[in-house]
Amino acid sequence: MPQITSQSGAAMAVATSALKAQQARMRVVAENLANADSTARTAGGDPYRRQVPVFAAQDMDDGAQGVRMTKVEQDQSAFRTAYEPGHPGADANGYVKLPNVNSLVEAMDMREAQRAYEANLNVIETARAMQMRTLDLLKR
Repeated sequence: MPQITSQSGAAMAVATSALKAQQARMRVVAENLANADSTARTAGGDPYRRQVPVFAAQDMDDGAQGVRMTKVEQDQSAFRTAYEPGHPGADANGYVKLPNVNSLVEAMDMREAQRAYEANLNVIETARAMQMRTLDLLKR
């Protein structure tokens, strides 16, 4: 029976690492959405550049493998442009660079992160229930 408790503890540790990773992912997505309409403050300057989280496997103490966000990289795709000659950030031709953030893509990323977060919460709840059931059986 102790092996079951150990396995559910490992499942909880892995799920917890995934919760932290998805929480970090949601923060990055929220920052992207918040800056989706920002522009450069200087003529011809670059606006906000979309951020992309990078994840990697993480070895846990019990031999299991979790996940963690290792860094946040800038998306190198091209900026959008809009013709606004009176804008303070416009270049010599009257074009303003806009962030390379697509709000629809960010909304889908946010929803995917939320679903992964919820799934990992369910793993933790199930593992906790298994531990409680194991303790109940051992009491008898």
